[in-house]
Amino acid sequence: MSISILDVQRLATTYDDRSPEEIISLALETIDNIAISFSGAEDVVLIDMAVQINPHVKVFSLDTGRLHPETYRYLETVRNHYGIELDVVSPVGADVEKLVREKGLYSFYQDGHKECCTVRKVAPLRRKLATLSGWITGQRKDQSVGTRTEIPVIQEDPSFSSDDSKLLKFNPLANWTSAQVWEYIRSNEVPYNPLHAQGFVSIGCEPCTRAVLPNQHEREGRWWWEDAADKECGLHAGNVAAKAAAR
Repeated sequence: MSISILDVQRLATTYDDRSPEEIISLALETIDNIAISFSGAEDVVLIDMAVQINPHVKVFSLDTGRLHPETYRYLETVRNHYGIELDVVSPVGADVEKLVREKGLYSFYQDGHKECCTVRKVAPLRRKLATLSGWITGQRKDQSVGTRTEIPVIQEDPSFSSDDSKLLKFNPLANWTSAQVWEYIRSNEVPYNPLHAQGFVSIGCEPCTRAVLPNQHEREGRWWWEDAADKECGLHAGNVAAKAAAR
């Protein structure tokens, strides 16, 4: 189904105060070729809600080659728990080899994370999204003060749409807090990454993720050597541009 920009804006306003389940229903009923992007706690909540609407919902996950062992096992736990097909998308081997050959395994500590993330995450995501008409993400407004406070529940993807191919992006948990996510997980016995029990809140690649202390913001555990305004890996880089345009 084709939705114009005006339709997206109208739907974003209409659904801003709707439940995540209603937003997911809209996404699945409106767009046939749509998938959930899965990596963390928010995303498994989306899967838990979505399979009750459509047991055959499409789900994909990015394997950067640098994830924690616990995360790899967690992917299989979710696959088996929900009986879903999980499309694990990997970077192009030659691109990873070139980066490592030229700059080593830990260049991001000196040069910033964006080059490595481009190779290991953004390029594979772009390749995957080119096969879809829409995707569903677990972004929340309170995840990052620097980049995510303005995200709508429905939008035309600002990073991966083109003039020839419009990509819709649904953020059903945009207005939820971390507390609401974990209340849902506990109440519904949703499986979660065991790293969360070790103080990890926002979990990415192993070299770029660490546990946070009490009262630290969750994103302080990601790319801790960089400024908060830069803490987007590129998957949602449009948030940064949108925030800058709004100033």
